[in-house]
Amino acid sequence: MKKEIKKWFSLNLGINNQDHKECSGSGCSHNSVEKIEDGISQVFDVNMDRRQAFKKLTAGLAIGAGAVSTSCSLISGDKSKEKSEIEWEEYFKGNYKLMTEEEKSKTVDRLIRSYELRNGTKINISSKDAEENILFGYAFNISKCQGYMDCINACVEENNQDRASQMQYIRIHEMNDGKGLNFGEADDTYYHEVPAAGHFYLGTQCMHCDNPPCVEVCPVQATWKEKDGIVVIDYDWCIGCRYCMAACPYDGRRFNWSTPEISEQEVNKDQHYLGNRLRKKGVMEKCTFCIQRSRSGKNPACVEACPTGARIFGNLLDPKSEIRWVLENKKVFRLKEDLGTEPKFWYFMD
Repeated sequence: MKKEIKKWFSLNLGINNQDHKECSGSGCSHNSVEKIEDGISQVFDVNMDRRQAFKKLTAGLAIGAGAVSTSCSLISGDKSKEKSEIEWEEYFKGNYKLMTEEEKSKTVDRLIRSYELRNGTKINISSKDAEENILFGYAFNISKCQGYMDCINACVEENNQDRASQMQYIRIHEMNDGKGLNFGEADDTYYHEVPAAGHFYLGTQCMHCDNPPCVEVCPVQATWKEKDGIVVIDYDWCIGCRYCMAACPYDGRRFNWSTPEISEQEVNKDQHYLGNRLRKKGVMEKCTFCIQRSRSGKNPACVEACPTGARIFGNLLDPKSEIRWVLENKKVFRLKEDLGTEPKFWYFMD
């Protein structure tokens, strides 16, 4: 079947053996043909039926045609040709979790170059893996939170969230004193001076569960738990089915109904492939413990921005870390512990 598809590409895109002979160099057609063949092989190496395979190839045809039609340009540094080739290679790349280190590096380099071609400015995208002997955890001091929402604003800016839809990974719930954790009566969109009398505040976000139900239901393995405990999403592998959103008992996931709108001046250019890199329309997003920061030895943006010190983050495997002190010296609890999700997000009070 692969041979039939390759022959179809050659006939319909006007590629023949003569093209191979007359053109040489990195920008010529035979190189683009090889990329097409590689892409076809990647599609058919994945476990899918004929209908799915043809659908994926058809969707990529316009990109492939653009890459081939511009591949014999004699103009050195032709941006149009380079953009088409990048789009083609990006379309047929595999799941990030299954990539080799070399493939990860090439993928990141393509994204960096693609952004530069589109916007004329450079960004930094990291692919840094989890380090040994690190397991991240989070603690929230209910006594200290005053409902200021500085954490939300910092999260939005740090993680390149859509400004038009006002997407927020973090929720701050204003609750009535004396009624416990009654989320049904909580106000998540309060617009008044805080702290309000007779109320307390509690924040929720992705809990980075040790047994994440969102991972179990994903039909394409676009989300998984990393060795340092961070639950991540491969945005380019996500199909937007929202099964993970339905499975999450903590309302920790967000769906992109439209292409995120962020002005060039507001884009955080310090990014991680599995974190705050710019997303496309129709994929899931969520808190990643600011993976671009945490894997560089920094606190997540929400922790750094909190004016009252209500948020604590650190390495659960470090006996000298602040979060370990909290877990060992405070009466802590987790939400919906009976579900067995084992969230790495604790709450406590002074």
